Amino acid sequence: MLKKEDNERLTRTGPDAPLGRMMRAYWQPVALVSEMPTERPVKAVRLMSEDLVLFRTLDGGWSLLSRFCAHRGVDLSFGRLEDGGLRCLYHGWLYGADGQCLEQPAEPEHSRFASKIKISSYPCEERNGIIFGYLGAGNPPPFPDYDCFTAPEEYTFAFKGLWECNWLQGLEGGIDPSHVSFLHRFVGEDPREAYGQQFSEIVDGTGEKLSKLVADSYRPDIEVEQVDHGLRVLAVRALTEEIKHVRVTNLMFPNAFVVPFGNSKVFCQWHVPIDDHTHQWFMIFYDFAEPTDQETLLAQRLAEVTLPDYRPIRNRSNNWGFDAQEQRNLTYTGMGLDINVHDQWAVESMGSIQDRTVERLGISDRAVTANRRLLLRALEAFEAGSPTPALAVDSESAAALRGPSAVDTIAPAEGWEEHWRDREKERRTQSPWAADLVDSSVDRHA
Repeated sequence: MLKKEDNERLTRTGPDAPLGRMMRAYWQPVALVSEMPTERPVKAVRLMSEDLVLFRTLDGGWSLLSRFCAHRGVDLSFGRLEDGGLRCLYHGWLYGADGQCLEQPAEPEHSRFASKIKISSYPCEERNGIIFGYLGAGNPPPFPDYDCFTAPEEYTFAFKGLWECNWLQGLEGGIDPSHVSFLHRFVGEDPREAYGQQFSEIVDGTGEKLSKLVADSYRPDIEVEQVDHGLRVLAVRALTEEIKHVRVTNLMFPNAFVVPFGNSKVFCQWHVPIDDHTHQWFMIFYDFAEPTDQETLLAQRLAEVTLPDYRPIRNRSNNWGFDAQEQRNLTYTGMGLDINVHDQWAVESMGSIQDRTVERLGISDRAVTANRRLLLRALEAFEAGSPTPALAVDSESAAALRGPSAVDTIAPAEGWEEHWRDREKERRTQSPWAADLVDSSVDRHA
């Protein structure tokens, strides 16, 4: 459990909250490139309790500004996209991509008032289908050489979703390795055959789908290592006396996790606060072996959400689609085949901000408790002006942040620690794009 004051520190992300200030020191997903309108690429966004407007600039980049005009406070997301900036509909004030007011048509011709007006603006970068923003102080850090950023675009797929709860609940669900044995299991045979279904792929060397394998072996040994990118989480399940199933996942500090998605696929997922009570998850899925079928993946995901807010069709308002007959005969949850809905139910059902003062955690919660300790230590360091995890300060330190390696593999009971590392090196060596992007952390033990 957490003390009340610690739960507050780890869930409040507004501009004046300590955690909010620390999270702003990292690049954060703002929007999908695919959700930006083609004819008028302007969109209102809300990020960590701050209202902003995102728009495409003349040079093909992106600008992120305060959503409200400095003059009379009207909404710039309805503004006219003109002359490389946004022109307010109310009195015609024009703001450049850097937030500087350039024109005030109603003011006297000789007035220099516009030069004194500048609204908040934040740097943006586009990476593999996601527009990232930097809302922190000073110059933004360089992007790390993580796989999700270095993979060629044709080997990736990006998407997002809306969850109606605090960001930390979503993140903690993703780094918890024991829940997959129950939440995502099937009472009957797993019927999914669609491309990209994480738990329906056959795990190499077993002939079994992952959904059955983890359901049958529901008491994993969990180890957590602190590494440069945050945490590495190893869930090891003994299948027989001779072989083990090893699943390696990661916390990518401060608010993302990286997990395997079948034998050659991985995804990185950020949990980004809209405010303290709602958040969005953003995902970059990437394949080491072959280009992704982006059209199929997009159709699968769009079938599960409503636009424009990307809210899941199954949600709190309809009990996440719960069906008692399905729970008896097919899925453990009774909430359909999409594992995103299972995870969504778990974290939303806790309430908009979980009261961690009353929970009771055990040994199987090692990853969750390790993450909370890391967050609290990082907050202390940030407030003291000291370095925080996974924050590159120059191009050299950014290049050193690679991977993180995320693996599902079968390994001999003796020597499984080296086996998964060898499996990862082999996968990268055989990849059309990742051969030179070896995650050096796999050669180190924490």
